[in-house]
Amino acid sequence: MTVAQNNAPLGLIETYRGAIYPWQCDHIGHMNVMWYVGKFDEATWCFFTELGLTPAYLRTNARGMAAVDQRIAYLKELHAGDTVAVRTGLVEVREKTLKFFHEMRFVETGAVAAVTLLTTVHMDTAARNSTALPPDVAERAKARMSSDYKLPW
Repeated sequence: MTVAQNNAPLGLIETYRGAIYPWQCDHIGHMNVMWYVGKFDEATWCFFTELGLTPAYLRTNARGMAAVDQRIAYLKELHAGDTVAVRTGLVEVREKTLKFFHEMRFVETGAVAAVTLLTTVHMDTAARNSTALPPDVAERAKARMSSDYKLPW
């Protein structure tokens, strides 16, 4: 078990694990902001799958998820060779929306590198409007609430 796993508040699940590559770093040597967003995006799709918003469900039912708000706190620099794990938790579940966060930690030390908070809307991709989350997805989401997590804002 890593330090990051030991420090994870209840309700968080691992949704991404990977390494920082040299081409992901900018001219001053740390991971560029676009790669934080990219890794958080990959974690988002893994999280949605855990809730039942799988690729098959989205395709079969003409559904999608749209981000409508995102906030990121960059807390420690990441460099080429660092390994990170992302854990995800829910803050709010509403009829059509999910508000959740990702926490990116150094695998080696457990230190938090970045945190993002996102609000997403469940969409009908044919009608191009918001629609209610399936009841089973809403229930799974409510079971993953992480109200004890202290966001940096």
